[in-house]
Amino acid sequence: MIARITTFSFEGIEAKPVDVQVHMAGGNQPAFTIVGLPDKAVAESRERVRAAFSAIGLALPPKRITVNLAPADLPKEGSHYDLAISLGVMAVMGLFPADMLDGHAALGELSLDGQLGPTLGILPAAIKALDLNLRLICPEVCGSEAAWAGDGNLAAPNLISLINHFTGRTPLTCPPPGEIPASASGPDLSDVRGQDGAKRVLEIAAAGGHNLLFCGPPGSGKSMLAKRLSGLLPPLSARELLEVSQIQSVSGLLERGQLSRKRPFRAPHHSASMAALVGGGVRARPGEVSLAHHGVLFLDELPEFSAQVLDSLRQPLEDGTVTISRANRHVKYPARFQLIAAMNPCRCGGGQGDTTCRKGPRCVEQYQARLSGPFLDRIDLFFDTPPVTAIDLTLPQSSEGSADVAKRVAAAREAQAERYDTCNSQEHARPLNVDADGKTLDRCAAPDAAGQALIAEAAVKLSLSARAYHRTLKVARTIADLDRSTGVKRIHVAEALSYRRRPTIEAQAPAANTLAH
Repeated sequence: MIARITTFSFEGIEAKPVDVQVHMAGGNQPAFTIVGLPDKAVAESRERVRAAFSAIGLALPPKRITVNLAPADLPKEGSHYDLAISLGVMAVMGLFPADMLDGHAALGELSLDGQLGPTLGILPAAIKALDLNLRLICPEVCGSEAAWAGDGNLAAPNLISLINHFTGRTPLTCPPPGEIPASASGPDLSDVRGQDGAKRVLEIAAAGGHNLLFCGPPGSGKSMLAKRLSGLLPPLSARELLEVSQIQSVSGLLERGQLSRKRPFRAPHHSASMAALVGGGVRARPGEVSLAHHGVLFLDELPEFSAQVLDSLRQPLEDGTVTISRANRHVKYPARFQLIAAMNPCRCGGGQGDTTCRKGPRCVEQYQARLSGPFLDRIDLFFDTPPVTAIDLTLPQSSEGSADVAKRVAAAREAQAERYDTCNSQEHARPLNVDADGKTLDRCAAPDAAGQALIAEAAVKLSLSARAYHRTLKVARTIADLDRSTGVKRIHVAEALSYRRRPTIEAQAPAANTLAH
């Protein structure tokens, strides 16, 4: 006799159906075998199933039980196969008809007492089950997460409740999805004293989704400014919310199925490895760049990160995805994030007074040389934050807070969405200036004659690469959107050029500012 039920294997956030086939036959020596490229966690499932059955008063028959996980050439990882295997075994034991498993998929980990515990990946599995017209059976603690995919799924606390359901005694249901709470207010931009120029560049970054690097002495407010970027960004759209929640689900960060429209903000320590930042490990888990999808990735003390780690960000910054390659498969995770970074001018700090660098320009040059040119070429905005003086701290708190700036950011983003909907078809739900390609920029962000002359001159004097040239145009287009201007003018190009990277040593007389003025 053979019983069959569907479960899922995960490649990135994509759930792939796996056909669980359970066969029981007589034989001289009882056995319980799992085949189909199972890893250690899947192979140990037979011991969890055996113990769970014993806890609820069931004993495996003295026969040969074979579980096949098809397709056999797809690697199977994780403990979420427990529930599907146990349901198949119960069906071949005759506890309920095997055809009652038709139209169902199962995902869940068993404990030794027969209870079903929390399981990763419930949301993408429920979405895939809906596409396949299947009802997902999941642990009760994950029921509200599965409910976001639609009605009809089943949430069970333990194996006994499943037996009662399939024998018609006590039908199972699934709890409704919880309400998405309003985003809690975070740190406010009005808390920052002085730094009007830094606030301006932060607003530009938020409006266009641009990458930003703050450079300044310790205590100048770089981290404080970066942490207030989330308060300037609009809440996640429905499509963005679904993508972010699926990543959080496979990462185990979706607690009790609670979704949030607040954009992710990730701030890894500078000791983070490449696998921690871009993803990897034995099971190719998502890294910080994927956990920051549709949100902000903040890298403080940027030169202290490994050069190899920083250079690994070049591909996701360009493509918005991360591909983790293994010998037998490739796993792709979305990673469309906004990079905000902060650094000191040199290891000594490079501030004023007692913090002035005593080693001279060479210290600055050596410290900043840790950042490769191709990596810096992918940053749109560079800003030197001046030291904060005691006079700045005595100034009254700014009357303009994050909510005021967020309104201008939302208006600029709305203008971009309307423009690119008519300009060309973008792959993103709500495209921003940072997503525009070269052909789109020619149609939607071409500056006027004076602006074109200025950026042409800057391209020669600043040795701008083709990427830097286009990124400058994108920033100019964002500045024009904040200005509610239909066209890009010379003043917009000039401000955009002032935010290009400055020479390492000549910080007091940057060439970009000279051109802009």
